[in-house]
Amino acid sequence: MMTASRPLKGIVLVALATLTFAAADVLTKQLSMRHPVAIVVAVRYLVNLGLLAVVLYPRLGAGLWRVQRRGLVLLRGLFLALSSLTMALALRLMPVGETVAIIYLSPFAVMLLAGPLLGEKVTRWGWIWAVMGFAGVLLILRPGGGLDPYGVAFALINAGFATGYHLLTRLLAGSETTAAMLFQTALVGSVFFSLGALGSLDQLDIAATDYGWMAVLGALAAAGHFLFTAAYREAPASLLAPVNYLHLVWAAGLGWVIFGHMPEAPSLAGMALVCASGVALALGAKRRR
Repeated sequence: MMTASRPLKGIVLVALATLTFAAADVLTKQLSMRHPVAIVVAVRYLVNLGLLAVVLYPRLGAGLWRVQRRGLVLLRGLFLALSSLTMALALRLMPVGETVAIIYLSPFAVMLLAGPLLGEKVTRWGWIWAVMGFAGVLLILRPGGGLDPYGVAFALINAGFATGYHLLTRLLAGSETTAAMLFQTALVGSVFFSLGALGSLDQLDIAATDYGWMAVLGALAAAGHFLFTAAYREAPASLLAPVNYLHLVWAAGLGWVIFGHMPEAPSLAGMALVCASGVALALGAKRRR
């Protein structure tokens, strides 16, 4: 619940959250290039689950995991787990900036599907900005762009799972608490990837330092969600939505600094178009409210 209107603080918190998620993307790429994806993401989810339990259980008790629509909540958690899996597989094969830009197809898909599925109206300008966003992604995916086709496929599948996750989040927001949804998604991901990691037990020759980095990855994921939650207590979602697109800027910048991946000019133009279209879409939603 937002207790005061402090928009600058909210914007700073979202900027930090997107930086945290971009750092997590970079770390996911580094770890998944050396180790089985299931093990990397399992440790991340287990650390995230543990942090949520330690921080929130003393205050919320059983309310931390109590939900009203368990089936849909578990389905939402499964969508996020599959989204995490395909994201790690995409990052394993592609630069961070381009991968993140492709998965930002999801907000446009959510807007288009929210009409028929949730009864939300899409304006003419909404359609225009969605087309512009898709055009930006096509620039990134252009023939001769040098992106790994399997990486592209994983990123596009990720956008599909992320769309389902966000639509279910909107649907469940009226009946479930944020803390319970965070805990349930962490629980589903922990179970899903722990079972998946059983097939990789013969590859457990992992240095203690890398287990440490996997734990840091889980802490980054938890910190990002906490920063977002704190931001939405300080300022309305309509104001903060455009700031989310800083994620693309952080991802491209960190990918360049850490891996030396500088996107080509057409890819940079496509990323800028995705970012500008998303910001315009968010600002348009704010004006309508």
